[in-house]
Formats: sequence, structure tokens, C-alpha cells
Amino acid sequence: MILFTKEIETKAMSQFHLGSDLEKQVVVAKFFNPIGAGTWYLFNQDPDDPEYCWGICHIFETEVGSFSKSDLETYTGKLGIGIERDLCFQEVNAEIFL
Repeated sequence: MILFTKEIETKAMSQFHLGSDLEKQVVVAKFFNPIGAGTWYLFNQDPDDPEYCWGICHIFETEVGSFSKSDLETYTGKLGIGIERDLCFQEVNAEIFL
């Protein structure tokens, strides 16, 4: 599965200048581990370094901060299953996480 489509990256990069201001951003995509813990909500992505993503990560506790695009794309769990993108996810204002 392609996690980061052109549309997702374009939207995430367009919000990069907003930094950590959740009130002005939308959650662009939701990624999850289908066989274990881990959910990532993407808010923005650095246009100069697309590897740098920023959002909310919930594995065993919820944290706001950066995560790596390639870490999500290359992860495979014990069963060889990688991270998935929630195909039914619809953009939502990031302020719901406040």
C-alpha cells in the first residue's frame, strides 16, 4: 500500500509553515499498525525534507511530535505486515486533539 500519496504529501507540506499550531491545521492522514499498537496522525511535512513528518503518535501513550516517513514505509512486523493507511479516514480539524 502506498502510504504517502501525492495528494497527502501536498496537503501536509502546505501546512508545514503552521508548525505546531493545531488550531489552524487539519489531520491529513491516519496510519496504523494492523496487527499491533501504533497509530499516527499526520498534520504536516517538511517540503525541504519530506522524511520529516509532524503529528500525533499513539503507541502506548499519546505524543505530539515528529516521526519518520521512511520508518512508516519500511516497517514490517513479526508477521511481515507493514503499516497501513486508513482508507476511510476523512480530514478533520487537528484541534480535536487539544
